[in-house]
Amino acid sequence: MRASRSPQTVAYCHCVDCRRVTGAPVAAMAAFEEKDLTFTPDEGAVAPSNPGVKRSFCRSCGSPLSSRFDYLPGQVYVPLGLLDQADELVPEVHSYESQRLRWLHIDDSVERFATSSRARLAGSPETMRDRT
Repeated sequence: MRASRSPQTVAYCHCVDCRRVTGAPVAAMAAFEEKDLTFTPDEGAVAPSNPGVKRSFCRSCGSPLSSRFDYLPGQVYVPLGLLDQADELVPEVHSYESQRLRWLHIDDSVERFATSSRARLAGSPETMRDRT
């Protein structure tokens, strides 16, 4: 995967679905505009998920490659672990904090939402880039 621009935002998600997809206690993802991403050879295989959610996986190893959400049109979420620059991409929001595993404590001052942070994440690309 190659990105022609920096991500719009970087987010943690504590929801059960994202934890199961990543196999991790919390998902960390970077949101890009669709037009700014290129997947080579392709975006992988799409597997069934929750209604309104499309997730793709590597055809060879099964690693999660992307997530798309109907309520966040034009955005593609990529797991931070796939990105060479992951160390430089600091999460800006915690989504579904109410579903956080009780033993997981991330000590930061990042904005937290009990449920979806879709209103925050759906901000215009210009607004999101101004915050990074």
